[in-house]
Amino acid sequence: MRIWDVHPGYLNRQSLLGEHRELHGLVSILVNGKKGYSQHPETLRWVGYGWALKQRHRELVCEMKLRGYTDKSPVRTRSNQGVWPTVYIDKPHIQFEILREKYKDKEVGRIPLPINEQELWSHYKYSVLARDQAKYKEIGRMVSNHSLSFETLSKELIETLRCQPYEGGIRNSLQHMWGYVSEACNENSKRNIESWSLKKLLRITQENVKKLNEPYLKKSTALSELMVWL
Repeated sequence: MRIWDVHPGYLNRQSLLGEHRELHGLVSILVNGKKGYSQHPETLRWVGYGWALKQRHRELVCEMKLRGYTDKSPVRTRSNQGVWPTVYIDKPHIQFEILREKYKDKEVGRIPLPINEQELWSHYKYSVLARDQAKYKEIGRMVSNHSLSFETLSKELIETLRCQPYEGGIRNSLQHMWGYVSEACNENSKRNIESWSLKKLLRITQENVKKLNEPYLKKSTALSELMVWL
């Protein structure tokens, strides 16, 4: 049993759907007091964090939907709203190593596993921008100066994405992202963009990334995870 902490975009189809099944199994253990796996370290670290489990489920579902899968089994646990477990079974940078070994000669996820800090930052940057513009600038500067280790950066990014983005931040990120794919829309759509809801703007951005096979945004965590909050 494993609930990953890295973004679901890094999981291949088998791992993504597998985590979704295991998360529902974990919820069943916690809600119904089932004995099986009740003392497993993964189960124990989620005790009392029902809200966070629901959020992880939403992350999985939004990534699944982006890839064409549907989910009809919501998670309704709510305990400890806004709080995530502080314990990792494996630290985030180790999880990337585990996935790299697991996927040797196999299908990979939507987002390729990063080989350095620059690649990792390029995947997460618009998600961070949606939450904290000052942190976005600071991390970008530190990555450029090679003053952040992969270990430190991976943990910082994962924990930043656990914070709720604010409306203006989401709009700022989506407007940056829109610049990569606006050419796929007709002139009438471009004129009406200001009247679109954030959810519609993200949905059409997703569609245009697929239509254009846009190489940068298709590797972005924001492409699916921002939908969790809309």
